[in-house]
Amino acid sequence: MGRLIRTFFCVAAVLTPLALPASLLAADDVKVGWMEISEELPERPGPFAWLVGDRATLRHTVDAVDAVARRDDLSGLVIRLKDAKLNTAQVGEIGAAIQRLRQEGKKVQVYSEVFGPSELLLGSYADEVLAQEGTGVSLPGVYMEEMYLADALAWLGVKAELVQIGAYKGANETMTRSAPSPAWDQNISDLLDSMYENLRGTIARGRGLDDGQMDRAMRMAWMATPEQARDAGLIDMIVDLPQIGDSLSGVYGGTVQWETITPEGGATALDLGGNPLALLQALSSQPERRVTGPTIAIVHIDGPIVDGDSSEGSLMGGSSVGSRTIRNVLEEILDEDLIRGVVVRINSPGGSAIASDVIWQGLRRVAAKKPVWVSVGSMAASGGYYIAVAGDRIYVDPSSIVGSIGVVGGKYAMGGLYDKLKIHVVPRSRGPMAGMFTTARPWTDSETALVREKMTQTYDQFVSRVTAGRPEIDISKTAEGRLFMGPQAIEMKMADRLGGLHTCIADLAGDLGLDSYDVLDYPGPQSVQKLLHDLLGRYARAPSVGSNQSALARDAAALLRAAVGERAWPGVRDELTALLQLRNEPVILAMPRVLSIR
Repeated sequence: MGRLIRTFFCVAAVLTPLALPASLLAADDVKVGWMEISEELPERPGPFAWLVGDRATLRHTVDAVDAVARRDDLSGLVIRLKDAKLNTAQVGEIGAAIQRLRQEGKKVQVYSEVFGPSELLLGSYADEVLAQEGTGVSLPGVYMEEMYLADALAWLGVKAELVQIGAYKGANETMTRSAPSPAWDQNISDLLDSMYENLRGTIARGRGLDDGQMDRAMRMAWMATPEQARDAGLIDMIVDLPQIGDSLSGVYGGTVQWETITPEGGATALDLGGNPLALLQALSSQPERRVTGPTIAIVHIDGPIVDGDSSEGSLMGGSSVGSRTIRNVLEEILDEDLIRGVVVRINSPGGSAIASDVIWQGLRRVAAKKPVWVSVGSMAASGGYYIAVAGDRIYVDPSSIVGSIGVVGGKYAMGGLYDKLKIHVVPRSRGPMAGMFTTARPWTDSETALVREKMTQTYDQFVSRVTAGRPEIDISKTAEGRLFMGPQAIEMKMADRLGGLHTCIADLAGDLGLDSYDVLDYPGPQSVQKLLHDLLGRYARAPSVGSNQSALARDAAALLRAAVGERAWPGVRDELTALLQLRNEPVILAMPRVLSIR
């Protein structure tokens, strides 16, 4: 706690009440912080934060909570969740900061207008949970659905020619089977058990409920009024938002006076003073980024892994991680002597096998000169774990999903669909293997054997990367597509320690002997020219069949987003983005399913 950490970019911890100078406080007044967390909480600053300002990141939000612990004049903190879309790993990171704050003798309350599993999970770390009058409280448990489409595809005349290496991988089963295989059924059932225990156990411990009380709470709170939730022990107070200060006066032993919490430093929107020439100058400028002292770099692997350049958004939204972009970043880090160490923050379901190996090679190149540690957020699966094993040490959250060491690849044979639609395809090829990936027909047995042989080579390389980075691992118990939660991953020697990004950074700084250091996020900010180039390259073209297809894809993505809901959409989006890479290469390393707590 004694280290000075200078961070860049602004924390959007919006605190509605104004601060009151200590000299104006009455004798019985108590100063309490008020922080709002709203919508999605990004893992890293946006590429144009230097120009237009930015929302909070997870790291800066955690830093803001930790800052309250160092304030002798603040007695506590109220965290308001305002339509927050936090995943369980982010809840764990913020929850750990709340625990550190409470260890300093400060009180913490969590308030929300609506309580679902994520809100209740975060509330379990606090002293009190405050619910808006008339709100709803829901804790139904963990639920997922799997669709098996082999029969539907056959009816359409489509055959999914997908091969997987690893009995527990399961990535092809949605398209090739009518029901799960025994191996996949065991794999996903064990993972779901771990997810449920993490959710239930964390809430029970935080709220002081035994098994019987927790059973009663979950039976009542599948859909509960705030009064029922309070009776079940899930919340403490029911209060209207404007009356929170009055309601907490007894808790704090005095009249509550709010104070706005803001981080030290931070990037805000450029002040152009209403000058249009200043605006033009800003748009043509390059973002300033200097390393001025001892620094720890955070390299973000956030989203599906693709070949080439990273993208800040696709037709379905969200970002992807390009191997070329990350390799350029790693070379920049390697050449900067003031960057003393690297933390690789991974939130990825995997993707391109080639891109994953390119990034692995780049990380090992950096690790030969500087320590490279890994912090896993919600997921480091398949290609994400491939990258993780390049690190010297791996930190995981209790809710992190780790593993899926396996390979899937193939094509869709659509000859039957073409026949149904009266489409006549005339294939023409030159070369002995040119027709391998035709959509008009399935593979022959000999072609399938060739594909399996190549995929086995990729799988063997994956395993060799894992065993090189984790020599104590028992690959017979961890590979073939098996999935593990954070604690199980540590037991299986797939990771080293439970802890979030804050813990990983602090431990690395301690290992380096750094008392004062900067933290920089990579990839860094982008110029407006880069933004315009990307936009013009992607959208500024004459109308064509392709543009109609893009519009259709956007409409389909919007429909799917509405169907699955806002909470589940980021995971669904990233999974589909990773799997769609089968359009460009025959073999991918991708997490086989989308998992969400409902």
